[in-house]
Amino acid sequence: MTIVQHDREPLRPMKKQLIEVDEPVAATLKMRAAEPAVSVSELVAELVNLDIEPVSVELTDIAELDRIWNGIKNGGATIPNSKVVRWLRTWGTSDFRPWPKQ
Repeated sequence: MTIVQHDREPLRPMKKQLIEVDEPVAATLKMRAAEPAVSVSELVAELVNLDIEPVSVELTDIAELDRIWNGIKNGGATIPNSKVVRWLRTWGTSDFRPWPKQ
């Protein structure tokens, strides 16, 4: 039997290793794994892959971020953290709306 995870290569039987983490880290891993309904092992493997795989970023995206950051450094307006946190908490809910354009 071959188990396929999304569009990736088939999962192969693996030799398990025990990795010790403290209680808060274990609780966070379990909570984060439950959100997309994957195992903690799959979540950790995905996080490791994010660290290994090169990230492709367009030069125009970097230029836009530089432009925004320079504006902030020169006294441009920012959004209070409390508003951003409130918006982030709507992600994945029926209350989610895209961030308003300014």
